[in-house]
Amino acid sequence: MVIGNQAIMKPHVALLPSIGLGHIIPLFEFAKRLVVDHGLRVSLLVITTSEPSAAQDQLLSSSHLPPDFHIVKLPPVDVDKVIRIDDKLLLTRICVLADESFRSLKSVLLAIGKPRALVVDIFTTQAFDVCKDLSIPAYLFLTTSVIFSAFVLYLPKLDSEVEGEFVDLPEPIQVPGCTPIRIEDLFDQVRNRKIDEYKWFLYHMSRLTLASGLFLNSWEDLEPVSINAIKENPFYKQIPAPPVYPIGPLIKKEETVPTTTDIECLEWLDKQPPDSVIFVTFGSGGTLSMEQQTELAWGLELSQQRFIWVVRKPTDATGAGGFLSHCGWHSSLESIAHGVPMITWPLYAEQRMNMTLLVEEIGVAVKIEMEVGQTFYRREEIERVVRMVMEGEEGKVIRRRVKELKESAAKSLDSNGSSYKLLSSLAKQWKTDLTTKEDEIAEQDFPTG
Repeated sequence: MVIGNQAIMKPHVALLPSIGLGHIIPLFEFAKRLVVDHGLRVSLLVITTSEPSAAQDQLLSSSHLPPDFHIVKLPPVDVDKVIRIDDKLLLTRICVLADESFRSLKSVLLAIGKPRALVVDIFTTQAFDVCKDLSIPAYLFLTTSVIFSAFVLYLPKLDSEVEGEFVDLPEPIQVPGCTPIRIEDLFDQVRNRKIDEYKWFLYHMSRLTLASGLFLNSWEDLEPVSINAIKENPFYKQIPAPPVYPIGPLIKKEETVPTTTDIECLEWLDKQPPDSVIFVTFGSGGTLSMEQQTELAWGLELSQQRFIWVVRKPTDATGAGGFLSHCGWHSSLESIAHGVPMITWPLYAEQRMNMTLLVEEIGVAVKIEMEVGQTFYRREEIERVVRMVMEGEEGKVIRRRVKELKESAAKSLDSNGSSYKLLSSLAKQWKTDLTTKEDEIAEQDFPTG
C-alpha cells in the first residue's frame, strides 16, 4: 500500500501487438477493456516503421481513449535497411521488422516503469526473452479462433512426426480433442515447409508454451469443443499448454467520425425492413479480380435482394440480414455479436479454416461453392447462396442460431458472464501482487520493533 497522501497506484500492464490492423485492433480493444472495466493502467507498445499507415494512425490518435490508456511508440525501423528487396512474404517481413524493433524493447519497458505483465501476440514472442531478463510475466493474446490456437499448439509435434509436406497428407489432420482439419483448409504459412515463412511461423508457435497464460478471442458457448480440448486433453496437459482465458468477443467499436457517404448509407439502411440487406465486404486486405467483381455484381443483382457493397461494414444496423464475408476472425466475431448470418468467401491466411468452423461446427454461415476447374465464383452460385440466406429454410435455421449466439456473446461480457469473470479474476491477481509488493517496500522503508 502506498504511504502518505499519494494516490493508490493502479497495476500497470503493457500490450505488444505485431504489425497490422488485424493484430493491433483486438489488443487495442483489450487494452480499453482492462482500463475501463478492471481498473488497470495500460501501455500499448506499437512497432513503427518508415512506411506510414494512415488507418493505424487514425486508430491510435483516437480522442476516445480513457485516461489510463497510453500509446507508446517503439523507435521506428527503417524498412529499406532490414528488408531484402526480393523478400515479399508478409509474415517474414512482420517478423524481421519486429526483431529489429525489439532492440529497444528492454529500455522501453524499464522507461515506462516495468509493467506487472506484458501481453504479446503470436508474432511478437521474441519479447519473451526480454521479459525473462526483467522477471516480467508474459502472456499471449491469440487473435484467431480457438481451433486455430489448438492447431498451432499441436504444430511442433506435427512438425517432428511428418517428414514431407502437410498438404500431401492423405487424411485430415487430427488435432487432439478437436474437429479434424481438412488439408485443403490449411493456411498458406504451413503449406510449404521449405520457405522462411514456415520457419518463422514454427519458431513462434514453438514458443507458445512459454507464456504465463493464453487469452482467446472467443467464449465458452461459441467454441466449447476446442476450448475444452486445450484445457483437458492429455496432449495439451503434457506439453503443457498454459492456462487459457476465453475473454471474447473483443471487437472494434466504431469511433471514427462518419463521412457523408457513411451517413447516407446508414440513413438508407434504417429505412429498410429488418434483416433484409446483404452486406458485402472483404476486409482491409481483400482484393478481387475484375472478372470476379463482375460475377459478384451480377449474382447480387440476380438474387433480387437488397445489398450494399462497403469498405467498412455497419453491422449494427437493423437492416443487416446477411454478411458476405472473407471469414477473418475479427469480422466473423463482429457478425456473430450483431446477430448477422454469413456467406463465406475466404481469401487468405486461416480464413478457409474459419469458414469450415463457421459453417459446419458453429452453424452461422453458408458456404459458397466453386465449380471444378473454375478460378472464380459464378454469378448463379452467388445468387443461390444469397437467396438461401435471405429467403430459404436453411437461412432461417442459421439466423436463429446466430441470434442465439448474439445473446450469448452479450451475456459473456456482462458482469456475471464467463469472459468478464475470467478477466476480472486475473486483474484481481495482478492487483493483489502489486499490493503485496508495495507492502513489502513499505516494511523495508519503515521497519518495526
